[in-house]
Amino acid sequence: QVQLVESGGGLVQAEGSLTLSCTASGRIFTSYTMGWFRQTPGKERDIVACINWSGTFYDGSVKGRFTISRDYSKNTVYLQMDGLKPEDTAVYYCAAAEGQMGTTRSRYNTWGQGTQVTVSS
Repeated sequence: QVQLVESGGGLVQAEGSLTLSCTASGRIFTSYTMGWFRQTPGKERDIVACINWSGTFYDGSVKGRFTISRDYSKNTVYLQMDGLKPEDTAVYYCAAAEGQMGTTRSRYNTWGQGTQVTVSS
């Protein structure tokens, strides 16, 4: 049974930076797609970025500001967030999906517990 644990959230001022980490216990195969989603109260959980062997995907709202990366040796995926804006405030979730890249929540079957990111103006 794979479990995902996120860390690195917190409070930061606008234009600041944070790095989120997601470490998997249990084996995450290199063929898995790893994704970061975010959710605010009353709204859907939306894709932020994802990564697999074929490349990366970024939502348009974070492209150029966020960077997703993966360390296979540590079973860890990272989300480097620069130029943060108040609208980036959300709970951020790490997720894993078998196989090809996916941007919808239903594509992912393993989720972390979430980490809060708050950006003050």
